[in-house]
Amino acid sequence: FIVHPKQPAGPKIDRDFCIMLNEWRVDPGTFTPNPSIMTDFNMFTFNSRVFPGTAPLIVRKGDRVRLRLGNLSMDSHPIHFHGHHFTMVATDGGPIAPSARWHENTINVPVGTTRDGEFVADNPGDWPLHCHKTHHAMNAMSHDIPNLLGVDQEKLDKKIRGLLPGYMPMGRAGMGDMGEMHMSGPKNTLPMMMGQGQFGSIGMGGMFTVVKIREELKSYDEDPGWYKNPPGTLAGVVDAKEVPEIR
Repeated sequence: FIVHPKQPAGPKIDRDFCIMLNEWRVDPGTFTPNPSIMTDFNMFTFNSRVFPGTAPLIVRKGDRVRLRLGNLSMDSHPIHFHGHHFTMVATDGGPIAPSARWHENTINVPVGTTRDGEFVADNPGDWPLHCHKTHHAMNAMSHDIPNLLGVDQEKLDKKIRGLLPGYMPMGRAGMGDMGEMHMSGPKNTLPMMMGQGQFGSIGMGGMFTVVKIREELKSYDEDPGWYKNPPGTLAGVVDAKEVPEIR
């Protein structure tokens, strides 16, 4: 429960979000988390949901936003925010005195603690909010598979497909394009990366969501869709013939 004082101190908060951090062990094809697992988790969630099922945080430009993070898991989680920085205002020990507050754009939330950060949404756009431990921003992770980068698996994968049709090796040349492969898996198994954005696949699928800040916002309860970047602010393909020679 979050109990607000009748006479709150400090500036008025326009948007107040609470995100609980969880981790689970859900073996492929199963439907129930394994409660006996204490360290080797493979699902990482915001409020028990994974991206793209996590709700975006919808904010109007100029709003003062409070983000409360509570860690119910067995690992610490450095939660990173793009495009802005937080002012740390409270922990599970209580409010932080104004003279002792500091700025961050990554809030580390230790096990069993809470961290509260505030910021003014002065930068419109779609801004990722996610755990900075890379495998926590993905799903169906396993920690007992050897590193196969650079290993030629061409002959091996053909043999395995004879026993397991549809088998696809991974890890030979990196994994940045896994989200576009749409690999099939056992029933009730989430893919590692499954988010789709306006520019293609988003290589995230766990502790990840998007803060959507808009200058014109119809409703806090309606997803405004993807941000329309102003003309001239997006990277694009450049014809070498049109680029002035750099001396």
